[in-house]
Amino acid sequence: MKIISIISVEAGAGKVKDGDTILCGGFGMTGNPVHLLHALAQTTTKNLTYIGNNVGESKLGGGRLLLNGQIKKMVGSFFTSNPDAVRAAQNRNVEYELLPQGTLGEAIRAGGMGIGGFFTPSSVGTKLAEGIEIRNLNGSDQVFVPSIRGNIAFIRAWKADTVGNLIYRLTEQNFNPAMATAADVVIAEVEEIVEVGELDPNQIHTQACFVDYLVVAKLEEQDLGSSASVKGSLKKVDGNRMSIAKRALKELKKGDIVNLGIGIPTLIADLIKSDDGIILHTENGMLGVGPEPEDGSGAMHNPVNAGKIPVTALPGASYFDSTTSFGMIRGGHIDVAVMGALQVDSHGNLANWAVPGKPLLGVGGAMDLATGANKLIITMMHLNKEGISKIVNQCTLPLTALNAVDMIITDLAVFVIDIDQLILTELMPGSSIEEVRVKTEGPFVERIG
Repeated sequence: MKIISIISVEAGAGKVKDGDTILCGGFGMTGNPVHLLHALAQTTTKNLTYIGNNVGESKLGGGRLLLNGQIKKMVGSFFTSNPDAVRAAQNRNVEYELLPQGTLGEAIRAGGMGIGGFFTPSSVGTKLAEGIEIRNLNGSDQVFVPSIRGNIAFIRAWKADTVGNLIYRLTEQNFNPAMATAADVVIAEVEEIVEVGELDPNQIHTQACFVDYLVVAKLEEQDLGSSASVKGSLKKVDGNRMSIAKRALKELKKGDIVNLGIGIPTLIADLIKSDDGIILHTENGMLGVGPEPEDGSGAMHNPVNAGKIPVTALPGASYFDSTTSFGMIRGGHIDVAVMGALQVDSHGNLANWAVPGKPLLGVGGAMDLATGANKLIITMMHLNKEGISKIVNQCTLPLTALNAVDMIITDLAVFVIDIDQLILTELMPGSSIEEVRVKTEGPFVERIG
């Protein structure tokens, strides 16, 4: 029987050498190997390539490595949530490579499974696909993505046994199971280690053959960053945003499997009642998302959604890892995706992740959802902060997806897109056709009523 070493967080951090590529689990600070990363931040190890969904939060997790100048390059999906990462990129203190969230997870999974790479429709027609091999497969253009492996993986699990089998809790799986397969040395930080045989074999998520070292490290609320409580999350609520969310809810039907993006779409979750029969999916690994916990508690006791907001689980809910979650998206198993936007044009082209002149650091799961969901609804304010229309003749901002949008709901109006034509179907309360005409750059046809 395999014997696994149980070591200190300091000893775990000491396994990392100058110039190593490290895989770091976590979605925000949920399922984040925060103790190992903080121990690594106490060392002089440098020139690291850090691969993860994000680089923790400011002064938490990988955020400490960033502040210390230990990271040479960061590879991930959503660095925007850490202002230190944005500044480091702006000042060219760190190299960065951005991948769609589903592509990142699948590339790591492929690396762990001995697969050299794969083709995906995510990112076709965008800046992220420039200079990359593209093939038309099964009637759609797809970009080639090489697999990813690392020297060291730092992952976070809930329980381990003494031979290294792991189980995860709630939405703490995210990127951890894939990363556990894709590094030369895997160090798992866990809440508890039990004797071999105490874990139900049916419940084991990561098998012992993938794990080299175990570290016991107890989580505290201060380790969870903005997800430590509902109050600490980045959720923003006002009358206009809630009005948009309520209108979007009318488009969802009983039995629909729905993904809600960050921002206005997350407000829809609190409006859905259990008897509506709508099943919410979140790309960080949950099906059956319920409303916020009534007591305001955080990720210590609850799952979190893709906006890193603590939520509850409805009866029949399930948890899984990020690669499975994005397989649901790319495989066409999500009926409706609702997300925000910076621009939409009459061709259904979507831009919602970058502004020229600023680091391109926040694509997240948008590219996967925009190409994979069966229906895409955009919820957004009609005008940007400068008072300029977000509905345009042609997108000028970096694209998220081509010909992807089916419906737009703003604080002023509802539009559908049909055969490259923008059709106004409804006015929102308090708006007028004259106001919509003045504030909409893109041409549209009126079919109200």
